[in-house]
Amino acid sequence: MRARPKNVLILILCVCVIPLFWISLITKQNVPFPRTDSSGLEDVQDRLQVAEHVNRRREEDLRTLRSHFIQILRSVLQETNQTNRSIADLFQTNQALQLSNMSDISSDNSLQLPSLFTYLPHIVGKPQSLRPSFQLSQNRYGVSIVIGIPTIRRDKTSYLQQTVASLIQGMSVEEQKECLIVVFVAEPNDPEYVQEVGRELSKQFPQHLQSGLLELISPPAEFYPDFNNIKQTYGDTKERVKWRTKQNLDFSFLMMYARMKAVYYVQLEDDVIAKPGYFSIMKTFAEQQSSSTWVLLEFSTLGFIGKMFKSRDLPMMVEFFLMFYQDKPIDWLLDYFLAVKVCNPEKDHKHCNRMKGEMRRRYKPSLFQHVGTHSSLKGKVQKLKEKDFGKLMLHRAHVNPRANLKTSLKAYQKFTLHKAYIGEDVFWATTPAKGDYIQIKLDPPIHVEEILIRTGNPDHKDDVLVNGSLLVLPVESSRPVSTLQDSAFTVTSSGFLVVASFKEGLAHVQFSENMEKISCVKVVVEADNENWMIVSEIHIKERKISTPPS
Repeated sequence: MRARPKNVLILILCVCVIPLFWISLITKQNVPFPRTDSSGLEDVQDRLQVAEHVNRRREEDLRTLRSHFIQILRSVLQETNQTNRSIADLFQTNQALQLSNMSDISSDNSLQLPSLFTYLPHIVGKPQSLRPSFQLSQNRYGVSIVIGIPTIRRDKTSYLQQTVASLIQGMSVEEQKECLIVVFVAEPNDPEYVQEVGRELSKQFPQHLQSGLLELISPPAEFYPDFNNIKQTYGDTKERVKWRTKQNLDFSFLMMYARMKAVYYVQLEDDVIAKPGYFSIMKTFAEQQSSSTWVLLEFSTLGFIGKMFKSRDLPMMVEFFLMFYQDKPIDWLLDYFLAVKVCNPEKDHKHCNRMKGEMRRRYKPSLFQHVGTHSSLKGKVQKLKEKDFGKLMLHRAHVNPRANLKTSLKAYQKFTLHKAYIGEDVFWATTPAKGDYIQIKLDPPIHVEEILIRTGNPDHKDDVLVNGSLLVLPVESSRPVSTLQDSAFTVTSSGFLVVASFKEGLAHVQFSENMEKISCVKVVVEADNENWMIVSEIHIKERKISTPPS
């Protein structure tokens, strides 16, 4: 049968439009723009690396689409050449030749990198499989932390709304602006339940859905394979194999969706409660770590609760999960992922655990408590509880400015001043004597809004500084110190200002906007201490100086 010119033109038009339409859908996803804030260059670097990764994936997608388009175009031209020469001549122009010869995009010798299609061949030709089938979202992005909460229909009690309420109530208004909570309803074959969850969340949290703090998505059924063909392993029942395999895919889809929205990704379960102030604690703890030396931060010891990852690491992790999603549970895969990165097969098991410990760091006490009793696997009961969730925090972490630290006090064991300053642990010093000091030399000097030094903690209430002073050194100024707005402070012979005394183990001072830049903060012991001293909190808060518009 001879092809009509009109039909061929329509076919060519469809071939051109469909790839372009798909590209437009792919590129709609926003890329976070780096913000210059107090978190510093590491925050900017994280965001730039995320954006760079997205650009590389865009290039791969475009190459694949162009290659497929050219193959289809050549097939159409070949068929048209046999049936209708006049139409073929229409496309055998210089532009068509240039398209078919584009810099090795369509070359038969070009390498095809592994992609989702390699591990999930059942989604080939189904672009809808990579988009949420249901979504309630204001498309918030560029925040510090995105929290993913996978959930399914439960036969017993649902704790989802309690979990979301606990997370929202545990944040301040300012913290909520830096966060995104994504509820992932993993019921691709039950759209009525997905919509029911959407209605319930819309009813209970309308303000937070509107503001963009809270989102709800559900994956498409096309993303999942036929679970009846999954091979049974490790003596697990068929039902358990299906459950763990689907869970691997659920977590992978959620991670891929969330990775572009924040610097850090934290995964929870749908039956937990959070400790008030958890958000700033997680953010501060992450920012205090060297960005290149950790893969996982744990804020809970249970399951996949309170696990934090750098968003830029998620594509690599998801690819690893998808390689073996039919073979092993997700918690096993996570441990194997760390082992592959750092373990030396020529070393023993202890060395491997020590190396994994460098990449997998735990914050204590736990910030999340598991409250559910029934697992997402039908019939499984798990009464797991965090033993240290109710414990009071022995130290508080803050993002302090860069400084050089010096002290005359002797640290007990591993409890150093450096660890207290970065919020990793307490500084525990043996009996302080008159004249001992802690010196924090700010590099560079900064405008300071507030300083807080806390000694003692709930486990050692008597290890406080009883007689001590807090001093600061303003930078050299053309004006004498006595003319400063804060001249009410006592001035020492060395130019330090005595800004506070320790009362019940605490020294706290707030400065006015007219205060000069401060180059040094000092704690001085004024009399011999009967007990040892624990410094459990150091907070030097930098004042943000707004620049007038030019």
